[in-house]
Amino acid sequence: MSNKIPTQDVTPDPVKQYPSDETVTQEMYANRKHIYVREIKGLFQRVRRASNWILMLGFFVLPWIPWGDRPAIWFNFPGREFHIFSATFYPQEFMLLSWLLIICAFGLFFITVFAGRVWCGYTCPQSVWTFLFIWLEHRIEGPRNRRIKLDKRKLDADKLSRKTLKHSLWLLIAVATGITFVGYFTPIRSLILDLPVLQASGWSYFWVGFFTLFTYLNAGWLREQVCIYMCPYARFQSVMFDRDTLIVSYDTQRGEPRGRRKKNLPHAELQAAGLGDCIDCDLCVQVCPTGIDIRDGLQYECITCAACIDACDSVMDKMGYPRGLIRYTTENALEGKPTHIFRPRLIGYLVALLITIGLFFWAVADRSAVGFDVERDRNQLYRANASGEIINTYTVVVRNLDQSDHTYQLSASGLPGITLDTSEVNVPAGASRQMVIEAKAPAESITQPSHGIILHIEATNGDIYLERDSRFLGGTR
Repeated sequence: MSNKIPTQDVTPDPVKQYPSDETVTQEMYANRKHIYVREIKGLFQRVRRASNWILMLGFFVLPWIPWGDRPAIWFNFPGREFHIFSATFYPQEFMLLSWLLIICAFGLFFITVFAGRVWCGYTCPQSVWTFLFIWLEHRIEGPRNRRIKLDKRKLDADKLSRKTLKHSLWLLIAVATGITFVGYFTPIRSLILDLPVLQASGWSYFWVGFFTLFTYLNAGWLREQVCIYMCPYARFQSVMFDRDTLIVSYDTQRGEPRGRRKKNLPHAELQAAGLGDCIDCDLCVQVCPTGIDIRDGLQYECITCAACIDACDSVMDKMGYPRGLIRYTTENALEGKPTHIFRPRLIGYLVALLITIGLFFWAVADRSAVGFDVERDRNQLYRANASGEIINTYTVVVRNLDQSDHTYQLSASGLPGITLDTSEVNVPAGASRQMVIEAKAPAESITQPSHGIILHIEATNGDIYLERDSRFLGGTR
């Protein structure tokens, strides 16, 4: 028996709607019905708004923080340097980015198995910016019912002024978002000065325009369409759900049959009248940013923002009923079965997440301040000079991954009398040097066709050291 949660398809059945023999033609794509989201207050919405403001504050402020003579966070693609506060990373350390992506993947898997799409409802950038745009819309055009009437009304001075102000503020936020995003890749202080006087690079104008346009479209116009149709997470999340996943659910046994009734009707009289706790006010539908009815069961469109929980709890308070008709719960709990929080799959994702986090920080802590690559010249095996010494040629690349200039000493070991024709190299901070060096060894020390040797590199201040294995070829005596 599968432990996956069955999602419900709430699309109307044409056979049930049209029981006669008449032919019914259905469009493959239905016209979009605009969703007028009602504003609601409550515990979960306070948590969501707090997380939204913190995330947006971090996004807009971080590029402005100075760190020495550069921004604290600066992804300098032309210079091939990625600065994050005191740490500087280089393209050669791309593996660290892979570790970060793996950590994000396991983190998302763990959160989804534990609490569904809670990431979407509280921290997803699409949701954060959409809620900000809706918040502005509510302040400018008024509550839900007033916005509906405003859109149905013919264009007049009041409607034109409100719409103009709303879209102007939307565009202003979109422009600020685009500039800030580009500010992570180009120092934002100079970018702000260069953009108005047309001194910024062409790519800067392109990406500012790109993110301005898509922020305005996604958060202002598309909104729930992005979550429902464009985001792949909405499609594969159901694979990760099980009957112990914490989700937003409507308690059907308690709420049905729904219906309107007098306020503060005692539960005893309520049950005698054959009614459940749901008064069929549709407030849970009006506050939903994706426009679903949570009472229809679990649907992939639900982003777990808990707006319907706050709305329903406010109605229960007014009616004098217990809260929790809509709540965070599990399918097993709704059926009166025990809920297993620490289950094998959740523990497995947690262990994998902790291991990858540990490996990532170990890799960061263990990263050397110098990159050192050695490759033997494959165009020739070896050669002998007039003194009878055997010579092998190597291509050496030295990368200074530190933020200070360094002078490095090169040496070799593994064969008696082996020496290098180059023993010192100067490399500026963040730069690299590629050179061809020759290793020489006395012919009498060559006892077999191939010897293992070690090439060493050490900073003159003695705090940076690295070595690489290679092979030294020569004839036998």
